[in-house]
Amino acid sequence: MAPGVVSKQAGDNLPADSKEIVGRRREAADVRRLLSSARVLTLTGPGGVGKTRLAVYVAATVRRAFSDGVWLVQLASLQDGKLLGRAVVETLGVRAGASRSSMETLIDHLRGKQALLVLDNCEHLIDACAAFADALIRAVPEVRILATSRESLGVQAEIRYVVPPLSLPPAGVDLTADDLHRHEAVALFFERAKAIDPTFDLAANYRGTAELCRLVDGIPLAIELAAVWLRVLSLDQIIDRLGDHLHLLTQGYRTATPRHQTLRALVGWSFNLCSPQEQVLWQRLSVFAGGFDLGAAEEVCSGDGLTREDLLPLLASLIDKSVLMFDHSGAPARYGMLEMLRQYGAERLADSGSQGAVRDRHLDHFRRLAERTQAGWFTPSQADHYTSVVHEMPNFRVALEHALGDPARTEAGLKIIIRLYGYWVYSGGFSEARYWLDRALQLVRSRNPVRFRALATESLFALMQGEVDAAKPLIAECAALARDQHDGSAEAMVKFLSGRLALLVGDYGSAVDQMEAAVGWYEANAGTLTEDDVLQGPFLPAFYLALAAAFGRDPRAAAFAARCRKTAEDAGAQGEISMGVWASGMEHWMAGETTRSVELFRTSLRIGRSIGYRYSPAWTIESLAWATAAQGRDERAARLLGAAASIRRILGLSLPGFQPYADAHRDCEALLRARLGEAAFDEAVEQGAGLDIDEAVAYALEDPGRPAEAESAAEPEQRPEAAELTRRELEVAGLIAQGARNKEIAARLVISQRTAEAHVEHILTKLGFTSRAQIAAWYVDHVAPSPQE
Repeated sequence: MAPGVVSKQAGDNLPADSKEIVGRRREAADVRRLLSSARVLTLTGPGGVGKTRLAVYVAATVRRAFSDGVWLVQLASLQDGKLLGRAVVETLGVRAGASRSSMETLIDHLRGKQALLVLDNCEHLIDACAAFADALIRAVPEVRILATSRESLGVQAEIRYVVPPLSLPPAGVDLTADDLHRHEAVALFFERAKAIDPTFDLAANYRGTAELCRLVDGIPLAIELAAVWLRVLSLDQIIDRLGDHLHLLTQGYRTATPRHQTLRALVGWSFNLCSPQEQVLWQRLSVFAGGFDLGAAEEVCSGDGLTREDLLPLLASLIDKSVLMFDHSGAPARYGMLEMLRQYGAERLADSGSQGAVRDRHLDHFRRLAERTQAGWFTPSQADHYTSVVHEMPNFRVALEHALGDPARTEAGLKIIIRLYGYWVYSGGFSEARYWLDRALQLVRSRNPVRFRALATESLFALMQGEVDAAKPLIAECAALARDQHDGSAEAMVKFLSGRLALLVGDYGSAVDQMEAAVGWYEANAGTLTEDDVLQGPFLPAFYLALAAAFGRDPRAAAFAARCRKTAEDAGAQGEISMGVWASGMEHWMAGETTRSVELFRTSLRIGRSIGYRYSPAWTIESLAWATAAQGRDERAARLLGAAASIRRILGLSLPGFQPYADAHRDCEALLRARLGEAAFDEAVEQGAGLDIDEAVAYALEDPGRPAEAESAAEPEQRPEAAELTRRELEVAGLIAQGARNKEIAARLVISQRTAEAHVEHILTKLGFTSRAQIAAWYVDHVAPSPQE
């Protein structure tokens, strides 16, 4: 890697308490030793024995041995093995697109890297996990996999390690309290008991503690569940009641292993000790995947004997009983349930006969959340909606599985898929979106508006990936359906899709004509659009109209670009503002205004970086490479080409499928090869390709303290320096960076709208800017704290 092109430190997503564990010294040493040579190491054992805790602990202690990161992939909430690859690339922060499989994207991302993947809870996806592990280790020699499962994966390079229960004091031997501390099961019970009752004295209870730990076979989860009842029962009462319950319940589970019998019996005992209302709530909460918030619990679980008012005290009670976990680190706070407890609740829910009704309410809740996401997407709160969807994707997947399991529910599933349009684009999740759409289209055969919306959405995603051949038949069917329906909205959508296709193949005149007609219709009919319309306004047609006009050298290109930016800025949607500035940069580049195009490309990248937008950098950095080459900064331009190509691979974007960009790329590459020479060009491109998306954006921006250019001939970028902004003006600039309009700024700062407008004008004058987008980018880059702080 060349001087100045540096890679960030390897990251991981291990929990904050990953280095906390009771006992397990011998097991941890064994696993570390085996991991030093095994390509795939699977920790097996019954549920609750501590496989996950041990795996996470070991991963945290060996993270320095893996220079490119240690990543925990939690699979408990994933129900479909076909989405396993997507779950892994999401965890690593990589985006897979429709044109390449998730596995291809992952292999490309990990090639040449030393990384450890921890695949947790593989047993319900055992075949998918086995195929995944086998393919990955064959393709990427330096990557290792640490898996947890109730059974081994069965791949050739696998080593299996059976996780034993915690060590127990021997029976029939008279021990002292000091002796007991040496046994892991006792140490864990004592730690949990002290957390519940600080006065708990091990010396006074050592016989009972040893008996209880032996009674539950030293299984960590069983010990923790038993300790919870010290709130309301004495230790002797817990032993008496639990002993009777274990004897009765294990009679019914002769086919299970003895330790699994014990844990299942203990979970059942805990369930029976709950009140009838707590039992009902436990069952209903089992429909959630990956956690839930209070609002979701109230909507999904209330009714049929539980009122909304009942929910909060019942949730608190289940937290006290360690049935639920509570995480208040985010907003809103979230609740979660251990997988074994969730599975038990799901079994009881199925037995109760109410599973279908509860799952229907779960589907309805997340359909409404998708509607709210769609309604709030093209607004200043766009980033908040995106974050919400990221948290709830496990629940959305469960809802979609339920919806697509019955043709009668297919339309509800399609509404979720289509209304999450912004999320799919923002995250680069085109492959998953098209997976769900393909399944839905198999169930919607009739020529009706529902099928049209599904086809139009899939057409759009195929076009955004540059999949021209895949898009053509989809658009053709859309056009036929639109003619049958005599629907102006459908006809406008077909014009937009046809114009987008024309742009991809380089037919700029047709693209401009079709896009201009689509923009006109969406602007004229903005008030009549419904939540069922795939496009919720004119922005996207306006954006592609600006690009088509720029590439086609249409004299109206500048006006079209300004119209696109104004549409985004009026809405305050930061992702679209970033795209609008990118389109404006393209217009200036095609007009030969290199310096101004560089400024605009970088402004677009800054705005997008502030909200984590991942789609546009692949194209914006490519465009910046052309302009940088025109400035004579050849090595930097070649690195930018490599970085842009790498991002496209990660996102599954096709450069050959976007002819105007492919042509410009070819011309730029030929120029740089001639000026640098083949070897130097290839080396620079390889250096750029080694950057991930965040590093590539930082390099493109030449940020101080971030990956920077080392070429001696390079001129430093001239940045607008802040004149002395007043404290109030800085507040206003910060609100502009959040996407607030003048009316909202006035309300937030308790000033008149006229005063807010005056502040904005002063800021523009002092900084020498001409738009709010420039203020937002400047604030993010120079005032707001960096994500690392």
